[in-house]
Amino acid sequence: MSDNLLTVLVVEPAKPPYVKQIPDTLQAMQEIVGGNIDATYPFEDPVALVFNSEGKFSDLQPNRLENGDPYDVVCGTFFLAGLGGETFVSLTQDQLQRYGALYNREMLFPFPKKKERTDEHER
Repeated sequence: MSDNLLTVLVVEPAKPPYVKQIPDTLQAMQEIVGGNIDATYPFEDPVALVFNSEGKFSDLQPNRLENGDPYDVVCGTFFLAGLGGETFVSLTQDQLQRYGALYNREMLFPFPKKKERTDEHER
């Protein structure tokens, strides 16, 4: 584990993204996403989208489209980090601005859960 800090872009459901410095530790990353982490690399830039690996299966709120296109939805809080070989690194100022603008525009809002039907007719 390292004592270094990473500058990442945190994206919470229905909120604007924000810049945060976090310790370069697995625990700090898991705290942000609320569980075990997984990463995907949907951008041409060396940037990782780090998310809760169980997000879609544990009823976390839909958050944003994965990369601004209607390809996949990320559920729960996620963050973006730069890539440096096989490790995460801080995002550059340019990346913070570019992806902050992308995810600031692309917000998903949850639909209310449907009521379960009962045998009785509700009036």
